[in-house]
Amino acid sequence: MASRIILMYISEVSGHHSATIAIEKAIKTLSPHTEILNINAFNYTNPISEKIVNSLYMGLIKNTPRIWDYLYDNPVVVKKVKKIKENIHRMNSPKLKLLFDKFKPDVVACTQAFPCGMVADFKKTYNSDMPLVAVLTDYIPHSYWIYDNIDYYITPSEEVAARLAKKGVDSFKIKPLGIPFNPKFTQPVIKEQSLEKLGLDPGLVTILIMGGGQGLGPIKTIVKTLKKVKLDFQEIVITGTNKKLYRSLKKKIKKYKKKMLLYGYTDNINELMGVSDIIITKPGGVTTAEALAKGLAMVVVKPIPGQEANNTAYLMQQGAAIKAASATKINLVIEELLGNPHKLKGLHESAMRIAKPNASFDIARLLLDAAAN
Repeated sequence: MASRIILMYISEVSGHHSATIAIEKAIKTLSPHTEILNINAFNYTNPISEKIVNSLYMGLIKNTPRIWDYLYDNPVVVKKVKKIKENIHRMNSPKLKLLFDKFKPDVVACTQAFPCGMVADFKKTYNSDMPLVAVLTDYIPHSYWIYDNIDYYITPSEEVAARLAKKGVDSFKIKPLGIPFNPKFTQPVIKEQSLEKLGLDPGLVTILIMGGGQGLGPIKTIVKTLKKVKLDFQEIVITGTNKKLYRSLKKKIKKYKKKMLLYGYTDNINELMGVSDIIITKPGGVTTAEALAKGLAMVVVKPIPGQEANNTAYLMQQGAAIKAASATKINLVIEELLGNPHKLKGLHESAMRIAKPNASFDIARLLLDAAAN
């Protein structure tokens, strides 16, 4: 009989969703007959609340990031919202029971703390021994993940595993397998061939500029500031679902002296990362994992307080990224890298050292084992 696995995330255009898709693809490769339900847990349990919460979150991030910084993994806040969370989870438990009774999962894996806590409290309420796996997609093990009845924690790195153990999680539960990303990112790209196909010069350094699936961050300012760089390079800009940004850059593209390729939401990021030497980006967990697997030198601009700020700190500590002081000074960082091949090579080597290119398959194997036992 085929195993049944439920994967849970929140928000459609997000790293959490990209991570569950990556795990699903890896499971289907290893075990094609496994039944998988990949579900937006927040939309399933609270479809109206999901829209409101997503809107509030995006508003906080864009307009008042300091408030998000205060709320993120703040022990005082964690303690105050504990009762509220428990009440919400109790309200959601009947819906989850319907789902679990119908699908009968052998294991549940969550790539975001909200559904993970919801399932953990469900297990407690109904005295369930269903295996539950937490898959962390950022380099910080915040307190909203901590529940006694989570069976395994998948962490992005050994450092995060150690920090999670310090928070009281039993070390045998922690598996530093990495952040899951689409397995196609491990497929080699023939750089010269792809550059020529894209109409780019194989003799120039290629800089990739992106801001996650939603095209967030000061991309327009970055592109404008890069015009000051005197050394030669070419750039690829991805605006994701940000149509306003795409239209704005499209109008100006002919005025740029540097060669530029402009994309909206695209599914060939594997190839675009494969032909690039430097990536300027927001350090979301999945984007970071993909870039590390490709050995890209990372330049971080304006990380979101909380998860992205912690991702940045980890990458800088490991020598795999440089943080620009601001978008208006990005030209100074790029000039330094273009003029110092040794430094560029160092970033590349550090990225390769800490990359976990097999994360999706390693996580898939763990879930299949948990489902079988």
